Amino acid sequence: MAFSPRAVVVASVAALLLAVVAEGYHGEFTENYYDTTCPDAQNIVRTVMERSVAANPRMAPAILRLFFHDCFVNGCDASVLLNSTDSMPSEKDELPNASLAGFDVVDKIKEELEKKCPATVSCADVLALASRDAVAMLGGPNWSVFLGRKDSLYVAKNATEELPDPKGDLEQLRDMFGKHGLDERDLTALSGAHSVGKAHSCDNFRERIDGYGYDDIDPSYGAQLRRSCEPNCDEAAGVPFDQRTPMKFDTLYYQDLLAKRGLLATDQALYAQGSFAGELVLTYSRNQEAFFADFVTAMVKMGNIRPEQWTPAEVRFKCSVANGHF
Repeated sequence: MAFSPRAVVVASVAALLLAVVAEGYHGEFTENYYDTTCPDAQNIVRTVMERSVAANPRMAPAILRLFFHDCFVNGCDASVLLNSTDSMPSEKDELPNASLAGFDVVDKIKEELEKKCPATVSCADVLALASRDAVAMLGGPNWSVFLGRKDSLYVAKNATEELPDPKGDLEQLRDMFGKHGLDERDLTALSGAHSVGKAHSCDNFRERIDGYGYDDIDPSYGAQLRRSCEPNCDEAAGVPFDQRTPMKFDTLYYQDLLAKRGLLATDQALYAQGSFAGELVLTYSRNQEAFFADFVTAMVKMGNIRPEQWTPAEVRFKCSVANGHF
């Protein structure tokens, strides 16, 4: 699957690096981190991604979601990829991660990298590169990824408490993103990832469509969602965040918010009257270039969320287990 030239926004590496440093992040991540040790790394990631997405298009939004769920839990350290052990539960088994997919794609990428450059490219960097490629394959922007992350050896206790609650309001979202160094512009732009993919549990929006205090949903859309969640429906099949173009990275997600057709409470909460997020929703709904530019900047910032300094780290041989635990 080729990248669409019309959908590519090439970010200035120098400008983005300055922005990241200004936000307090360290500058040791670099675009050319593997140029000497594994010069084909990015091509390998892209090739496996193209093959995997061609076989199963759902893998593109799935990989993007994996990266979000990884970075919001103790930083971008590939902890979301670890299997459970006798002494450590896995993030995969936590309720917010129950519908995550794409682990096999990451494993395939890592296998190819290990053949070419053993013990060199971290699983955390694989996720960062694969998510960038996923967005481009869906018609979204392309950007330079800063590399040099390491993989955590274990999962933090109660890790998924760091993930945003899909039933939250704008203030809760601001607080949650703010804890990770992401501001309201980052929050609104990153939420645009819901331009693609699906929600795989009606529990994430059931209260919203059952009318428990929510008056910011289009009645016909609410009725449609209720039908999608009836007992005889295949809930596991998922409900698209963007019903019109669920596999295209575009601005229709924001247009839906203007029409009160946001799927999750946290989606619709962005279009709050008088808020900066609400102004951005209006801007993005009309200006794809502005959305793409802000999304790229926000993805770079999110990708630079670091684990605690004391966290033991390594380059895993296999993404699902720490080294020495095969």
